[in-house]
Amino acid sequence: MSEVNSSERVGGWTRFVTARPRLALLAALVITALAVFAGSGVADRMGSGGWEAPDAESTWTTRVLEREFPASQPNLLLLVDSGDVPVDDPAVAAEAVRLTERLAAEPGITGVGSYWRTKSPALRSSDGREAIVAARITGDEKGAGEILDRIAPDYQGVHGPVEVSVGGPVAVRHEMQSIIQEDLLRAELIALPVTLVLLVMVFGSAVAALLPLGVGIVAILGTNAVLRGITEFTDVSVFAQNLTTALGLGLAIDYALFIVRRFREELSAGADPRTAIGTTLRTAGRTVLFSALTVAVSLAAMMVFPQYFLRSFAYAGIAVVLLAAAAALILLPAALMLLGPRVNALDLRRLPRRRRATPDASPDAPEDSGRGWARLSVLVMRRAPVFAVVTTVGLVFLGLPFLGVKFGTADDRQLPATAESRIVQEHIREGFPGSPGGGLEVLAEGAASPGRYADFKERIEALPGVRQVNGPVTGDGFAYYDVLPEGEPVGQQAQDLVRELRAEPAPFDTSVTGTAAVLVDSKDAIADRLPWAVGIIVVVTLLLVFLLTGSVLIPLQAVVLNALSLTAMFGAVVWVFQDGNLSGILSFTSTGDIETTLPVLMFCVAFGLSMDYGVFLLSRIKEEYDRTGDHEHAVTFGLRRTGGLITAAAVILAVVMVAIGTSRVTNTKMLGLGIALAVLMDAMVVRSLLVPAVMKLMGGVTWWAPAPLRAFHRRFGLSEGESAPTAGQDAEERSGVTGRERDKITAGA
Repeated sequence: MSEVNSSERVGGWTRFVTARPRLALLAALVITALAVFAGSGVADRMGSGGWEAPDAESTWTTRVLEREFPASQPNLLLLVDSGDVPVDDPAVAAEAVRLTERLAAEPGITGVGSYWRTKSPALRSSDGREAIVAARITGDEKGAGEILDRIAPDYQGVHGPVEVSVGGPVAVRHEMQSIIQEDLLRAELIALPVTLVLLVMVFGSAVAALLPLGVGIVAILGTNAVLRGITEFTDVSVFAQNLTTALGLGLAIDYALFIVRRFREELSAGADPRTAIGTTLRTAGRTVLFSALTVAVSLAAMMVFPQYFLRSFAYAGIAVVLLAAAAALILLPAALMLLGPRVNALDLRRLPRRRRATPDASPDAPEDSGRGWARLSVLVMRRAPVFAVVTTVGLVFLGLPFLGVKFGTADDRQLPATAESRIVQEHIREGFPGSPGGGLEVLAEGAASPGRYADFKERIEALPGVRQVNGPVTGDGFAYYDVLPEGEPVGQQAQDLVRELRAEPAPFDTSVTGTAAVLVDSKDAIADRLPWAVGIIVVVTLLLVFLLTGSVLIPLQAVVLNALSLTAMFGAVVWVFQDGNLSGILSFTSTGDIETTLPVLMFCVAFGLSMDYGVFLLSRIKEEYDRTGDHEHAVTFGLRRTGGLITAAAVILAVVMVAIGTSRVTNTKMLGLGIALAVLMDAMVVRSLLVPAVMKLMGGVTWWAPAPLRAFHRRFGLSEGESAPTAGQDAEERSGVTGRERDKITAGA
């Protein structure tokens, strides 16, 4: 009874999306135009931070210091270069004092200080030729960026005997945001034409190739409008736009590929357009829906983390996945209804096909496609233990470098070497004593006597890893100490010092902030929430794959194999970006660590994309198993029908991700290239070799489920297959591998 109802619902959906196709496409065009208008300027409303946990001790302490002691938290630095004369030269000092006073008079600027006012050695370079004017720009990221845009041109460049460059955290974030926007535009200009060429190669028909691209553009523009609305209520990272472009093109093309391919198959079998669309939605459409849900769940898991950097990718990812699926299931059928057989128009492969024996065959005809993949499946299953062991060992080996991962924070070295804000920070990092800006601040809350302040300072100085303690600087009910750690500002020694400072008894309430403290709190927040995120992904994935297949073991297999497909990505991230291998070729500077949130982001995105391909393969295997009951044949059939398409989709998505990976910002480069590698490994190694090998080893038990769960699946589950077997179909004919061919492959193996 449930099968009949399900069929009726699907039939009703087919009638809905094909009833008035012109009206549907016109409405989509209007909505897309509105999305362009609504999403305009979204990048200008985004932030370039978000790595810190908002409820952490370091975040609270920073806010208090910003309010009570603005000079302790400078975010704008003017690097004053005096050339060949010392910075104490009277002419240089006079000009520097004038610049300092002028900066202090600017609206939105507070806490202005300079070497010429304080004579602090930390604000003068070791060679005495450079010194710093420090200040704080008030307001949030957007407001601070606007103030920087207004004042920076007035201070950059030559002023009498000195030359001024602008740096500091605000300048770094602002320049990073600008570069990301420029790089994203370039990536789109690279990805779109290359993607179109690849789609033409896949489909042959230029008309069919344009359909997936149109779905992707609708998804991207719609997501930008959604993100623009979200920025009205919460912070959104500018990095999320890269994911919008990548997934918008990648997933929309994936979904459209499978739907268009299935539609063309049905047409080639003699179905009329409406019937072909009905069958397509009942089969590939269901799989697209399941795939979208699995990817959305993987991305939604990032909502459990407090950092808005990660949450931003959840916002963008969920929106783009759902919009891509909606466009593929609503707009694409309407377009196919109007096109009908003309979907094969402008066939650029017509000439090569004329040279074949069957010139009228469709490129998607079952008898002409996928024989190589079917033969590969037979070969792999013949030597299943060898392929399973060798592939697994190889993937684990590629992931071994990740055992040496070191987590850090993003800094100015994310930017290209020519970026002004990075040049300023490098001069300060390499030429100034004590690396200004790399220290820790200890906030003391509550009034205390000078003796108690002095006693606590002595206890701090006695802690291991402390180079120098400045202060305390006292205020109204608060005081703070500036603690310079030995070694790297965010190294393990500095992180240990954060914990020592927090554990040190004091006669007043204390809290600690600084770069190392932010890193410690970020790592703790991720470690605290990571089990929840992984649990959500695993549990929901198990449930969705069970609903698709009705098996208890296939969902477990899918989770384990997906995790294996990510090992190469994580190993490469450490070997390349942490250890600095290929840094010259890829044009980035290794900092010796990986930004803490990046592996979490890459795991969620890559796992979701792996499930995307896994669902498409499993759905076709399940379809054929339901029809024939032949396990090995079903695996061969599934790989034959989806192997080429999954590989083509993976290559197209990898092209998009590589285009994103051409960014001049290291984290974006890492994200794009890492996920491109994961996608290719999943499609070309895991889906092609490991899945058929493991399914062969598991045999018929693959489809086992206890009786209560079988009943549950019969009532609530969905699959790509039809509700009843197709009479008269022969297993060898459908798999594309005859018994004689199977024997030849077996003998050759």
